[in-house]
Amino acid sequence: MIRALLSDDLPRSRVLTLVLLGIVLCLALAPFLFPGVRTVDTAARICIFIVLVASYDLLIGFTGIVSFAHTMFFGFGAYGVAFGLIHLDRSFWAMGLGAAGGALTAACVAIVIGLFSLRVRAIFFAMITLAVASAVAVLFSQLSSITGGEDGLTFKLPRVLGPAFKFGTETLDGRLFGVRLNGKLLAYYLVFFSAVLLFLGLLRLVNSPFGRVLKAIRENEFRAEAIGYPVIQYRVAASCISAITAACAGALYAIWLRYVGPETTLSMEIMINVLLMVVIGGMGTLYGAIVGAAVFVLAQNYLRNLMGAAATLMQDIPILPQFLSADRWLLWLGVLFVLSVYFFPSGVVGRLRRS
Repeated sequence: MIRALLSDDLPRSRVLTLVLLGIVLCLALAPFLFPGVRTVDTAARICIFIVLVASYDLLIGFTGIVSFAHTMFFGFGAYGVAFGLIHLDRSFWAMGLGAAGGALTAACVAIVIGLFSLRVRAIFFAMITLAVASAVAVLFSQLSSITGGEDGLTFKLPRVLGPAFKFGTETLDGRLFGVRLNGKLLAYYLVFFSAVLLFLGLLRLVNSPFGRVLKAIRENEFRAEAIGYPVIQYRVAASCISAITAACAGALYAIWLRYVGPETTLSMEIMINVLLMVVIGGMGTLYGAIVGAAVFVLAQNYLRNLMGAAATLMQDIPILPQFLSADRWLLWLGVLFVLSVYFFPSGVVGRLRRS
């Protein structure tokens, strides 16, 4: 059963299995294990970025395509949900239609970019995607009458997903293990289970004959073409699937935040973060998306607090508290990334699979 669910792609390492199980269980039970607004928000972001990083790994890790337009597709999905809920009505139908519209837009743009650009060498394709993504980000910032400009768009979800919605029997008194049974909890599990389904779908894809052809193209595109595989068509198809999945991740992000804006969905900073997560987890291993997203989002949210606590503990030691100041958390995040690349050149998952 487990083998079939994971498409016969098992972690192949006892330590990696325990790490993955620990992350998944913590995410599945996050509202009950770590009650609190910030911790649940962190868990939801990890779920969303697992999908986004896995979709990008389909491009860079399995097909060998370097793209800088991935956050553009992420933004299409997020804005699609916003447009659906603002311009149609506050319903699941409008939310789903908006997400589908964003995914369809992402697919069409990915096909156009792929057909016109994937024939060139990798670095030129990367520059083309960077130019397109930058142009779209500027466009969304300037079309303030439609997209809200730099201020973005705030919208309301269906009432069932709002914190005001309560459910549960009278005996539970609206709580389960001390956690409020409300729409926010339902919204979290909508994000969690959607992320699980999208991840398992990508796992099935990369372990299918289609995925094996993508790996062959990554290793030697000339040999793959020589034995009869249409390389351009496979690359465009992979780019399209990756874009659709990224748009779905963006839709989940919009549902969770109830807000979209250029800085939250289209910024180059998100693209850089996705690249870091892929490298930390390991390229060409979808399980790397789970590890990379968990490590990076946790460090991003809690490294400042840990450094502040460490600086307080070592306040009697000269100079050291200044280096551990919470204001320097970005410096230490960079140091952690360099160390992870040095000690895990093939990513955490790649290293654990060889151990």
